[in-house]
Amino acid sequence: VQLQASGGGLVQAGGSLRLSCAASGGNFRIYTVGWFRQGLGTEREFVAASGYRSGRTYYADSAKDRFTISRDHAKNTAYLQMNNLTPEDTAVYYCAASGYTDPYARELRKYDYWGQGTLVTVSS
Repeated sequence: VQLQASGGGLVQAGGSLRLSCAASGGNFRIYTVGWFRQGLGTEREFVAASGYRSGRTYYADSAKDRFTISRDHAKNTAYLQMNNLTPEDTAVYYCAASGYTDPYARELRKYDYWGQGTLVTVSS
């Protein structure tokens, strides 16, 4: 499956962005979908995920109550709605797909397919 992330950009602190992850070449429905991010000089870290079997969602502590992951199976697309952004959210955001079920939703190494990343810059 191929993934294409989009929706990044420059936003002021307190603003919102919605990232999209469009999938092609496979049935998105059978994958756990995750969002990860990587800031300058930092390791890639988990942000949010949506389990394919349970439909449950999972969030990093930094994303709870501000970010919402969702998926539209009809469009083969996942989204990450990000609200109340802060400069600490500045990073390249990647969407990914995994054939593993929910217990592995936060584990970067369990994701087999990655999009190219979209840059989010939050100014203070």
